[in-house]
Amino acid sequence: MYKLKPNPFTRRSLFKSLVTVAVLSASLSGCGGSNDNANALESKFYASWTASMSDATQVLPGAAPAASQSFNNQTVRHVLRLSLGGNTLRVKVSNLFGKSPITFTAVRVAKSTGQSNIDVSTDKSVTFNGQASVTLEAGTELVSDAVNLEVAPLTNIAVSMYFSSPTAMPTVHALGVQTAFIGAGNQTAATSISAAAADQSQSYYGLTALEVSSIQKTNVVVTFGDSITDGYKSTVDASKRYPNQLDDRLKTAGFSRIGVVNQGISGNRWLNDFSGPSGTSRFDRDVLNVTGITHAIILLGVNDLGFSAWLAPTQTVTAEQVIAAMTTAIVKAKAKGIKVFVGTIIPFKGASMGYYYTDAAEAKRQTINTFIRNSKEIDGVIDFADALKNPADPLTINPIYDSGDALHPNDAGYEAMAAAIDLSKLQ
Repeated sequence: MYKLKPNPFTRRSLFKSLVTVAVLSASLSGCGGSNDNANALESKFYASWTASMSDATQVLPGAAPAASQSFNNQTVRHVLRLSLGGNTLRVKVSNLFGKSPITFTAVRVAKSTGQSNIDVSTDKSVTFNGQASVTLEAGTELVSDAVNLEVAPLTNIAVSMYFSSPTAMPTVHALGVQTAFIGAGNQTAATSISAAAADQSQSYYGLTALEVSSIQKTNVVVTFGDSITDGYKSTVDASKRYPNQLDDRLKTAGFSRIGVVNQGISGNRWLNDFSGPSGTSRFDRDVLNVTGITHAIILLGVNDLGFSAWLAPTQTVTAEQVIAAMTTAIVKAKAKGIKVFVGTIIPFKGASMGYYYTDAAEAKRQTINTFIRNSKEIDGVIDFADALKNPADPLTINPIYDSGDALHPNDAGYEAMAAAIDLSKLQ
């Protein structure tokens, strides 16, 4: 057996090396930069885009069963806007609500140049544990290997997925407010996908996050809520949701390493499923476990009030139940060192021709907003209700911010919501 022979210079060389390291460390410490420099050199991944997943087959009690989207020898190209830039990126795919395994035959990423077009010079294959194809068991999610693609903040990225065999996809983010393009065959590397209007969608299928790596100190702000966070009624393909416009403000102000990701689900409620899993059941996954999270903005509760009056009277809840659910979420986040900001529920008198809104629901909204404004547990209140109220009738949304349904803001309303947030609190 070969044995390593002692080297007479080993101890002397080791001693000199240790002395050199000690001197260098002392020098850095004297400059006040030792720990900061060490941390700065550690590359970490951070969420740069997210979409909360729902079960497409889920319905309200008593409603007819719903069907999920299926693909067969088809490519779906999703387009999304990253918040943070980074040196590499990775993709997170999901079969969270599947009842059987699904196979992503191929996944590719590239920089988007508009519509379904990509910059082919940036086109990269995405692998999972070194393999181009991946099968996810029911109820599971998986993060890809790192892809060597450098991206700048606010870059539009195309994620193309090919399904070679019949694939039911119940795991979906229904309200993407962004066109997805569906084409026949494997077009994951195609410069563009020619899809008829019938082959376009505004949902994200089995795609739940993109993360980017950086050595720079980074904050990640997770916005959690319902359709008002999800961006319902905002302009399609324009990134005008309030989290996007908050992101725009941050980047314009020079905060390139503060990211904003969106975990809203249209129709979501704190206490009951549909739309999406309830806020209480998804809070850990969709907020606390987001990669790199440092801050959370919570705006949820109006559907708990409105559904009780209209769509689901058997699921009526009290203001106290909503407050209890909100408090539990706040306590969980604070326990993990996350800074928590809570938005007041905006006015909605007149919504759905008066069916959604009732005097009883309004009384609950006032009770909940009073709790939020007086909470000692949170790091700050974002008074969305005050920012959007009609000066002539504070129980209604300001007409200049109303999308037309007396509940959801238009692009200008979402801009007003973003403007109501103190950027210094997110540093």
